[in-house]
Amino acid sequence: MFDRKTVSLATAFALSGAAQAQASIDETINSVIGAATGPFVSFIFSPFPGTSFPWIVLWLVIAATIFTLYFAFVQFRAFPHSIALVSGKYSDPDDAGEVSHFQALATALSGTVGLGNIAGVAVAVSIGGPGATFWMILAGLMGMASKFTECTLGVKFRNEYEDGSVSGGPMYYLSKGMAERGFAGLGKGLAIVFSIFCVFGALGGGNMFQANQAHAQITNIVGDYPGWITGVIFAGIVFAVIVGGLKSIAQVTEKVVPFMGVLYVGTALIVILMNFDKIGWAFGQVFDGAFTGAGVAGGLVGALIQGFKRAAFSNEAGVGSAAIAHSAVKTKEPITEGFVSLLEPFIDTVVICTMTALVIIITGVMQIDPETGNYIWNADLGRVETVGDVSGVALTSAAFGSAISWFPYVLAIAVILFAFSTMISWSYYGLKAWTYMFGEGKAQELSFKVLFCVFVVIGAAMNLGPVIDFSDASIFAMALINIIGLYFLMPIVKAELTSYSARLKSGEIKRFA
Repeated sequence: MFDRKTVSLATAFALSGAAQAQASIDETINSVIGAATGPFVSFIFSPFPGTSFPWIVLWLVIAATIFTLYFAFVQFRAFPHSIALVSGKYSDPDDAGEVSHFQALATALSGTVGLGNIAGVAVAVSIGGPGATFWMILAGLMGMASKFTECTLGVKFRNEYEDGSVSGGPMYYLSKGMAERGFAGLGKGLAIVFSIFCVFGALGGGNMFQANQAHAQITNIVGDYPGWITGVIFAGIVFAVIVGGLKSIAQVTEKVVPFMGVLYVGTALIVILMNFDKIGWAFGQVFDGAFTGAGVAGGLVGALIQGFKRAAFSNEAGVGSAAIAHSAVKTKEPITEGFVSLLEPFIDTVVICTMTALVIIITGVMQIDPETGNYIWNADLGRVETVGDVSGVALTSAAFGSAISWFPYVLAIAVILFAFSTMISWSYYGLKAWTYMFGEGKAQELSFKVLFCVFVVIGAAMNLGPVIDFSDASIFAMALINIIGLYFLMPIVKAELTSYSARLKSGEIKRFA
């Protein structure tokens, strides 16, 4: 019979061996996947020739600018009507579709509001300085026009089935819309390529990365333990939600998204108000840094790149993912969901991302190094390395913790909620891309949902760097395909906008509340 010390020693050896085996598996997968996908990842995130600006971000920003001008700044003109639509004032309960305007918006928001709003913004501000916040807001405002365009098309060309369910998104408007414009072959090809990238993006960035980061946040609070345990718990909860379809997902997101938004923004406002005397100074830093680039490598260009990059990565305007969720709305007027969807980048980037940036700036967790002129951690916090070299979550957590010691725990809860909501929304995006390729049906749907939940466990349990890199690249490859289609189809959106505006002005469009 073994004594307790012998058993403990044996357990330690076993755990050590298991950890080494896990590391070996991770390294093998990383090596194989990295070798196969490295060129594709490098291509998607490579800088535009002669600059340090990732060309895919430039692709998104140019598209947002074109749509803003083409639709005559629709995101500002239609903002009040968008609020009225979300509040249900124009909602006819007899219209085809599965979810309300508010539920569609909440589902799409749950897919974009996530770790990018917390960690990503911190990285942008730490590398690009406070000025990056200005360019982030500007990119978010322009991205509203991209969301308007793609989500209008999502409803316009969706499939409606006898059981009341619908399928929509770029796959459908690329194939059906492009055919209407006389480019059927090109549209079909673009739709298939988009669907492939969407499935990869859903399983990776919309799933595995979220599970992995949620596990990391939990272990920061409770201590280290095997990731597969977190994965199994998350997979069970996610499956329980997504097995009921979009209506089940929408019922969860319409409760989770407002709660996590109020929790995070409310906490940020408390931190900002505790430093009320610095608010004016903080905005001064934002505007000054936006046009001088003071305190950051690359100056003005560095601030601009980081701001635009973070906005693009956060709100996914132009990627096409949100159009899948918005397509299921109950409406007979496609343009109405375009109006509703333009609120999404505003909430995600202009409100939530800006809150994160202001908390970091106003709490003073960064300071200018008098020797180099660049931002470093505030020496009073015991950190002296360059800010850009540290984790974005660590910087945000330090900013929240500088106000109230237990606020980082609130931040951890927000991260877990953001990760969960992102997973359930991306499960729907991936599902619709999957059924577009393999056909509609219960068997096809269940097979993807089970596969998705298996990847939740894998993502939480393993360190899969190249897999995540590939999935992130797939998400932005979706934007490459989607925006090509949007350029062909934006005249259709213009016609819808002109028709609806005329009927709204004449009183033909009815209010129901």
